[in-house]
Amino acid sequence: MEVIKHRAYAQDIQAVIGGKATHPVCGLPGGMSKAISEEERRDFEEKGKSLVEFGKLGLKLFNDLVLANKEYLDLITGDVYFMKSYYMGLVDHNNKVNFYEGDIKVVDPEGKEFARFKAAEYLDHILEHTEPWSYLKFPFLKKVGWKGMAEGMDSGVYRVNSLARLNVADGMATPLAQEEYERFYQTLGGKPVHATLAFHWARLIEILYAAERLLELAQDKEITDPNIRTIPTATPDEGVGVIEAPRGTLYHHYQTDENGIIKKVNLIVATVQNNPAMNMSVKKAAQGLIKAGKEITEGLLNMVEMAFRAYDP
Repeated sequence: MEVIKHRAYAQDIQAVIGGKATHPVCGLPGGMSKAISEEERRDFEEKGKSLVEFGKLGLKLFNDLVLANKEYLDLITGDVYFMKSYYMGLVDHNNKVNFYEGDIKVVDPEGKEFARFKAAEYLDHILEHTEPWSYLKFPFLKKVGWKGMAEGMDSGVYRVNSLARLNVADGMATPLAQEEYERFYQTLGGKPVHATLAFHWARLIEILYAAERLLELAQDKEITDPNIRTIPTATPDEGVGVIEAPRGTLYHHYQTDENGIIKKVNLIVATVQNNPAMNMSVKKAAQGLIKAGKEITEGLLNMVEMAFRAYDP
């Protein structure tokens, strides 16, 4: 019931701001089509308070049901769901996790900063490999190179999404999420964490952060400012944007003609960026779990599936 109720809260807030939940229709060149009223702000504030408590509940359940179970904890920290890679995510000017503005930061498998760049510079850092057996591309770090689907420092494979965002950042920008961030790394042995199943724990920490941030914004009276749009005075010709989608870093790149009509588009979406790692994670799980003479049950196949569901539940 709590999950359904709080998902509905989040959908309601999106619908009020965006005109439609999940796929908003509020954006205009230069800003937004509708301001937030004081009544709506108060509603967001009350829902935000409840969402913070929901975020805390999710982490408590995870602590009680997963971390307190040695078998589950051993599964998270074991070799079957473990992969050393580079990580990529957005950070703000304080190197804290941010979903929609800042710099793109990359750390190496030892946690050291490897690159930091603006959205418009993404092609200096990312290339895409193709394989004849898949329509999906295989992005990799340009300055490391494509060495095949291999893990470690010499491989250009990198990961995005919740675990990556925590690994590249120095912390969370809200207090409760910061406490959980610190406990996460204390429990899992420090940074960076390479346990693939830890994506889920990182996701719970981000839910709490998002709820805290929502409440913080809802309590800022400036959010009802009716000045919501700056009318463009020139025809655009090119733009690159990046945000952190739930599944990871998302790049959109558009070029337009003299009439503002799009003539060229390049998208590098989060699931594509995790494509090499997902393939590697599934293979490693299958090799670790399926043994000669061992019956291949539905439960066993579900455990193989857990390897890619960590990236995209």
